[in-house]
Amino acid sequence: MPNTIIIGSGSYLPSKIIGREYFKDSVFYTDEGEKIDKPNEEVIQKFVEITEIENRRYLEDDEFNSDLGFRAAEEAIIDAKINREDLEYIIYASNFGEVNKDGMTNFMPSMSARVKNKLGIKNRKCVNYDMIFGCPGWVEAMILADTLIKAKKAKLILVVGSETLSRVTDPFDRNRMIFADGAGAVVVKATDDETVGIIADSTICDNDTELNFLENSPSLKKDEDRTKLYIRMHGRKIYEYALKNVPDAIKETIDKAGLTLDDIDKVLIHQANAKMDYAMISRLHKLYGKSDYDHAISPMTIQELGNSSVATIPTMFDLIRKGKMQGHSFKEKGNIIFTSVGAGMNINAMVYRFP
Repeated sequence: MPNTIIIGSGSYLPSKIIGREYFKDSVFYTDEGEKIDKPNEEVIQKFVEITEIENRRYLEDDEFNSDLGFRAAEEAIIDAKINREDLEYIIYASNFGEVNKDGMTNFMPSMSARVKNKLGIKNRKCVNYDMIFGCPGWVEAMILADTLIKAKKAKLILVVGSETLSRVTDPFDRNRMIFADGAGAVVVKATDDETVGIIADSTICDNDTELNFLENSPSLKKDEDRTKLYIRMHGRKIYEYALKNVPDAIKETIDKAGLTLDDIDKVLIHQANAKMDYAMISRLHKLYGKSDYDHAISPMTIQELGNSSVATIPTMFDLIRKGKMQGHSFKEKGNIIFTSVGAGMNINAMVYRFP
């Protein structure tokens, strides 16, 4: 059975850096719709202490999701040294599609079709898929790509994760400071070496009482337009759900690969917020009887790049792979974990072994 290896990667970070001063004149409301009377400096400082997010990236007014995805995809294709016409599938992960500066979303034509067009690919047999799966969308797109390759339906696939969350946030919600824009992409290829590539994966979908932990809803400010919807995050419920379920899902995947945590070099976890990520990685180590761990196992980009949803993991992977994250690198035959949790609620994880 063929396996799936990554042969090229790319990422795109919008040039607009948004720091804490961007929010100093904001008016924030509670989830109950009451105006927060605390000084903004205090609100922002508390936010930074919990999430560690000092900066994030926003796209320009004349840019769109597909522009970011295109730039990351173009870089990945060039890095992979392939003929783009040989691609058999393009899988594009996002949650809001092509969002204009007024916050209107658009999925027709699909994001994968748009990026195929911008890449200039003429191959009619190159199939485009969109993956709408919450923040775990890019990891799930990788799992789908691996399934297609193992089923011998394809040998060469482009997998993109791109999001523009700055355009779907409520200006009166403190949580808007979490979200960011960005894109990451990889090219994957079939290999006959079953000992490398994606060697295990698992996906969990809890869509019962957890369904609306992340949702779209009207502004927290009651006299705003009630027909306009924004991303809404029920932070405490998400935190408790993630801490309870994500470490177990990661361990299950490591077990499926026939490995232990000692065999894992890096855990590339979705950059949701720093406090939650630290807690999940700590809980994972406790499952293996470890009370402490070297934080180098779990790289963090959220402090400077914020939470760009589906783009956080492929962006981090590309930066490390190209030596752009100081103190972090991948090694030959090394094992890493990709893992994420998000809207749905959905969780996934996969073990990747470098050739």
